[in-house]
Amino acid sequence: METSNWQEQKKKNIKNLAIWTVGWVLTMALVTFGPKFIWEGNQLLTYLAFFLNLGLGVGMIFANRNHINGLDELDKKITFDAMAIALGVGVIGGLSFSVMDITNMIGFDAEISFLVILISITYLIAMVVGKFRYK
Repeated sequence: METSNWQEQKKKNIKNLAIWTVGWVLTMALVTFGPKFIWEGNQLLTYLAFFLNLGLGVGMIFANRNHINGLDELDKKITFDAMAIALGVGVIGGLSFSVMDITNMIGFDAEISFLVILISITYLIAMVVGKFRYK
């Protein structure tokens, strides 16, 4: 019975995290594209969308923390290892990419979206490797 409650709570945490994440992603699109395509540069609406996005981002952080706190010890270890690797790759890769841009070693601007993609792919790969490693 105890395992069933833990499994239900884990599912609830995952669903909650998914809802916050989808909300944050949708409001990120809204604040990015809304001023140009929906409300034609209205600053008030842009600020409202921005602060809505920021609020949902904070909610997503807490939902992620709750999700991690609800994991068993092995899943926590895998998750924290993946996060540590992704953070390291993000900092080292991001700063290196920025230096390449500043010194004109690359022929394009170092956009933040490249860093987000790098961190996301690194985290995903590290999670998959961790799951296989400890099976």
